[in-house]
Amino acid sequence: MTCITGIGNLLAGLLTVCTPVIAIDLQVPPALQLWPTAAFALACGCILFLCGAAADVLGCRRVCLLGSLFQTASALANCTASHSRPRRRSIAFAAMGGGQAVSFGLGLALGGVFADTVGWRWGFYTTACLNGVVLALALWSLPSGVDTDPPISHAILTRLLHDIDWVGALLISICLALISPLNLVLLCSALVFIPAFTFWMSRQARLNRPALIPNILWSHLPFTAVCITVFLVWGSLNASEQLAALYLQDIRGKSALITSLYFMPAPVCGVVMSVATGAFLPRLRPSVAVAAACLVSGIAPLLFATLCGVDGPGYWRGVFQAMALNLLDADLMYTIANLIMTAAFPTGTQALAGGVFNMLAQVEKSFGIAMSALLARQITGQMQMAEDGTKEALLSGYKAGWWYNCSMGFVLVVVSLWGLRSVKRLEVKRD
Repeated sequence: MTCITGIGNLLAGLLTVCTPVIAIDLQVPPALQLWPTAAFALACGCILFLCGAAADVLGCRRVCLLGSLFQTASALANCTASHSRPRRRSIAFAAMGGGQAVSFGLGLALGGVFADTVGWRWGFYTTACLNGVVLALALWSLPSGVDTDPPISHAILTRLLHDIDWVGALLISICLALISPLNLVLLCSALVFIPAFTFWMSRQARLNRPALIPNILWSHLPFTAVCITVFLVWGSLNASEQLAALYLQDIRGKSALITSLYFMPAPVCGVVMSVATGAFLPRLRPSVAVAAACLVSGIAPLLFATLCGVDGPGYWRGVFQAMALNLLDADLMYTIANLIMTAAFPTGTQALAGGVFNMLAQVEKSFGIAMSALLARQITGQMQMAEDGTKEALLSGYKAGWWYNCSMGFVLVVVSLWGLRSVKRLEVKRD
């Protein structure tokens, strides 16, 4: 499971360090350099609802083996099903979080090496090969049987047709696909689907039919707070990383390999955080732990925004500290959010719970990067009109994005303190 969920993070690390090189090779203008990463995350996020809902009916193992884009939600459900004891479940989620940090570091290393040698495309070729190996390993190691993989029969196909809220999944997927801070028409169209989705959920619950995300879940304060926190954490994290990669390569002139080495404190600290979370989770009060992690990680973009200049600072005078702090809240939230979400959903819809978590993470990754890119482009355009230097104008835009991400981190401190205050202990799961 850790290897399966790690492939996506390997690609994230690869894209983080290779984006400036890809932009040069494909002649992507500076204002659009962040869109490939945002589009990848948005496409992934829009299908995770369907993936999770289908996995609950067809079997997690079967859906898991369909391909890398459909693996995360079913992998989380397998983790929940395979480790029924609460303590083992929390350790399993923490291990998956640590594996994602390791995979992100591997993606950074591969991206840096390939971008400066044989070409960035080989990073994706290598990832495809690794994905094939992981899927073969999953085929051999994941438990099989009637409970995990029910035989495809008329009854299963009937359940697939009637036990999944396809209309709700379609409504929310269209809404997510249309969300764009750059296009007012698309944004307004997306907002129209939100009340439509809410009305449909209410109708399904009133008629006692399957509802994708019942409206009653939003009255559960910890669930709502976790959704907001996950939504904002992943956007701030990934946007700050992408801006840092652009800063190091476009402003400071560092090579892709050196940039990947500069990022290494992030996965190392991520592994340490995941190990600590798995070991000390029974003693942690989620509202305090998450708030502290968000506060510390919010300092990372603050360091970038205040210390970074065209000629400095040195790596050990701000960049290292920011890289080390940036990932901490996401690694802690990975374990805590999954435990709270799987507790909120019924036992038969655990894959859907995983789909909700990863949908929030992927969509906000796309939205956060898009918002940061929009701010950066606006500020850069204003600076260039003022006849400022190109590097100074780009840096001003990047700083605007970092300030935005810093504000998101500090908002999350308040959200987590308020929304998770009723959560005393995460080792108990209602089965």
